[in-house]
Amino acid sequence: MVLRNKKILVTGSEGFIGSHLVERLLKEQGKIRAFVLYNSFNSLGWLDTFPNKILKGVEVFAGDIRDPNNVRNAMKGVEIVFHLAALIGIPYSYHSPDSYIDTNIKGTLNILQACRDCDVKRVFITSTSEVYGTAQYVPIDERHPLQPQSPYSASKIGADNLAESFYRSFDLPVTIVRPFNTYGPRQSARAVIPTIIIQLLQGCNEIKLGSLYPTRDLNYVVDICNGFISLAKCDETVGKTINIGSGQEISIGDIAALLVKLIKPGVRISSENIRKRPDKSEVGRLVCDNSLIQRLTGWESETSLEEGLFKTVEWFKNKEYLSRYKWHIYNV
Repeated sequence: MVLRNKKILVTGSEGFIGSHLVERLLKEQGKIRAFVLYNSFNSLGWLDTFPNKILKGVEVFAGDIRDPNNVRNAMKGVEIVFHLAALIGIPYSYHSPDSYIDTNIKGTLNILQACRDCDVKRVFITSTSEVYGTAQYVPIDERHPLQPQSPYSASKIGADNLAESFYRSFDLPVTIVRPFNTYGPRQSARAVIPTIIIQLLQGCNEIKLGSLYPTRDLNYVVDICNGFISLAKCDETVGKTINIGSGQEISIGDIAALLVKLIKPGVRISSENIRKRPDKSEVGRLVCDNSLIQRLTGWESETSLEEGLFKTVEWFKNKEYLSRYKWHIYNV
């Protein structure tokens, strides 16, 4: 499908990946409607950092994906939907699982229902590699068993299954997009790479993290957005679940060591119990089998880990952006 001049709705557009995807879709000359979470501050999240000449090309819709009437209104006239809005923090899901059911499952149901009612041509539901749990084999392909090791991952499995059911039951043109761990500018401090960077840039002599042994498949956010675009342009992706990932893994401890070397050599790295997941909930190993997306679209990761980390650190060095982060607390 050609994206130029298509009316495109992006939920979660004010967030980390969502704001980057909006930028990428504008380059494709799509007509973007950005669904942002309504709030009394009229904050557009990271969209507020866009230059006016870019933001004026975006139609902003403030609402809540938990409200089906709201979602249906946002969907009017839309041809393509990228659904990224979700509650994502794993530690917070231990405290407030109800919120994850309401947002990630009920919210996704509202999106699917509205897409069906409004005859949307393509629907992209954003999943997560967390649904796989600790790898039973590597690399992890799309046939790998799903294992909910946190309320967050359980809610995303539920959302994915709903999306698949709408494809099978109603022929809704759904694609489930399953990115592996994403990093880059604008990421929340709930993620490990921003957590490390902001502590280092604030001059800490000791970096406090959770478990250091788990491995992750880390992907620069622009590469992930390019993956979304490649899937949207390929009609063969309808009805499929598709991983996006580099196929490389690195431990949390080794990532921390790389960033220490890059920003402030000699800093100690420690592991705090408060930051660790429960033993049976910790996902020990994630590494992507990306052969399906490569075969269907030709997509591949273009940004090396070293290059991506350098770009991310440089962004965080901007005092305006760094000041938004609370480096001295554990961001749940």
